[in-house]
Amino acid sequence: MPLIVSGVQYSGIWNLSSQANAKAAGTWPIPFTVPGAPTIGTATTSTPTTASITFTAPTDNGGTPITSYTATSSPGGLTGTGSASPITVSGLTTGTAYTFTVTATNIMGTGAASAASNSVTPALQLQLFSWGKDDNGQLGLGNTTYYSSPKQVGSLNTWAYISNGVNHALALKSDGTLWSWGKNQRGQLGLGNTTYYSSPKQVGALTTWLNISAGQYASFAIKTDNTIWAWGYNFRGGLGTGNTTDYSSPKQIGSLTNWLQVSGGYNFTGAVKTDGTLWMWGLGNNGQLGLGNTTYYSSPKQVGSLTGWAKVSCGQDFTTAVKTDGTLWSWGAGSFGRLGLGNVTSYSSPKQIGSLTNWSITSSALNSLYTLSVKTDGTLWGWGVNSSGQLGLGDTTVRSSPAQVGALTNWLSASAVSGGSMIAVKTNGTLWTSGNNNEGQLGLGNTTGYSSPMQVGSLTTWKRISSNAGVRFAMALRTA
Repeated sequence: MPLIVSGVQYSGIWNLSSQANAKAAGTWPIPFTVPGAPTIGTATTSTPTTASITFTAPTDNGGTPITSYTATSSPGGLTGTGSASPITVSGLTTGTAYTFTVTATNIMGTGAASAASNSVTPALQLQLFSWGKDDNGQLGLGNTTYYSSPKQVGSLNTWAYISNGVNHALALKSDGTLWSWGKNQRGQLGLGNTTYYSSPKQVGALTTWLNISAGQYASFAIKTDNTIWAWGYNFRGGLGTGNTTDYSSPKQIGSLTNWLQVSGGYNFTGAVKTDGTLWMWGLGNNGQLGLGNTTYYSSPKQVGSLTGWAKVSCGQDFTTAVKTDGTLWSWGAGSFGRLGLGNVTSYSSPKQIGSLTNWSITSSALNSLYTLSVKTDGTLWGWGVNSSGQLGLGDTTVRSSPAQVGALTNWLSASAVSGGSMIAVKTNGTLWTSGNNNEGQLGLGNTTGYSSPMQVGSLTTWKRISSNAGVRFAMALRTA
């Protein structure tokens, strides 16, 4: 039974030494209080919906045993309880950054919260699949065999993002590690050599990679500290390192820590900073850098002075970009209507495509002359070269202005596959392809070309496709 003196509840759970010390200090009996704040440890996440939070018990239990601990998320206020460290919090949303605090509770109530934990962002646990051309091991399947249907790369379900170059691939895992495979004649795999690999190889040992883009024979990445890195072929300064030297290991571009998104093209590159400015470098012979000239630059140069850029996509010799206000812009070589401006004129400065403000994402093929883009209403649009039906419009007619692919409004993303194909995923998790299929790059189990989107299998678990798609090979991520 607890000790009650003058209506105040006291602890009777003390060892003899504690009682003696308290009596000597004139503080016996000692009243109960709520516990002190626990000391926060580390938050980690290993599934798309849960996090594990470690902590140390408070030095002051309030005079009575702690009965439970509660971990609380921010944002969301999601909670998990337990009697000891660690505690699991469930119901998290993938792609959302969370921190956590922990409180302790005894019979008198709940004490103060700990300091906030480190930030964690639960990622989808995805399997990686590839198909199509494989002459350099770019499918990552441990061989150089061509496949006309999706084949799983390894057995892991820890992949997060992928990007394909002409004959190589980059991928991020959910633990922030960076991996590469395929052709490596210019060191574009970042492994410190020029050896080809037909299975994924980790680039260094860091776990701080955030954003990736595979260019022609080069690679680019941004770390969690918002530094930007490049390696591989450096023709005309396409790496942005201030020279034309090839690098077979990641090389930092400058020293700034405000890079957000990067896109590698055909010997030129574009990137957006956290302040919304747009920067370009590398080959500029067709005005693809948007700098008002045809000069090449080996270091990043700002495109104009505006700060509203959201995402850039670099193709063969032209560029498309979306602003934060939902407008769509293009520049560079304009033959075959690849700029979507209703003509075949080339421009060396950004030109707005129409006047709409509901463009979301865009993809231009590294080695081809066409573009695909999805609007915020879920419609899919294409323009430029269409000789293989790669725009998915049911014909092979060139378009110099955006043309809608069907009438559906459930497209999530689309990528132009160099060599005349497209790959797209819908919001219902189905995967679709169209265009040239001579190497089985449509993933349909055959080598027949199609000018309208065809569903790849019947699964509804596809989540992401490559941000850039390579020459006649493709990759996609799906849940198990």
